[in-house]
Amino acid sequence: MDGTLTQTNQLIYDSFNYVAEKYLHKTLTNTEIHNLFGPPEKECVENMIGAKHLDDAMDDYYNFYAAHHNKLAAVYPGTNEVLEYLKSKGIIIGLFTGKGRRTTDITLEQFGITSYFDITVTGDDVDEFKPSGNGIRKIMEKFSLAPSEVLMVGDAVADFKASRETGVDIASVLWDSYGKDDVLKLSPDFLFHDVQKFFEWLKHIYS
Repeated sequence: MDGTLTQTNQLIYDSFNYVAEKYLHKTLTNTEIHNLFGPPEKECVENMIGAKHLDDAMDDYYNFYAAHHNKLAAVYPGTNEVLEYLKSKGIIIGLFTGKGRRTTDITLEQFGITSYFDITVTGDDVDEFKPSGNGIRKIMEKFSLAPSEVLMVGDAVADFKASRETGVDIASVLWDSYGKDDVLKLSPDFLFHDVQKFFEWLKHIYS
């Protein structure tokens, strides 16, 4: 989701820093926030502030995320057209995100894109977080798909590792990747720097 379908990185940074400023009385750098990523937000916030005020901190996080969502976040231009095209071709679309269920649902609902996805697997739905491929396996099992029938689309090194663990091809998309330089050191099966080029490729594949 983040960095691939939706431009939500600034919203995430600001949500974490709202909590950090309130409970730690400091502001984190983007790199410090990136280093928290992996588990869903609740585990990240606990790692940041500890368990004592966790429930209150999560209420603050979710409230800030929802209240500032449409001011700080957007769907990447052309994304809706990509999703609409794939649906029209009968392609199964699964969303596998490290985000928690609550923030995932907020973003899907506020952007009106929930119905495009045949399954949504969040960080709250897996036993092992990215870079584990547990979420990919859940999608494959749900629809009885072989690795050769699946394409992972993601912007991060963790996505690349998850794809390699599960034996599926990956299209690394770098139109807003915070890990762009690290991804470029890898060897993804396909590489795209803008949504339109990715869309043109998909239309060629699924014409």
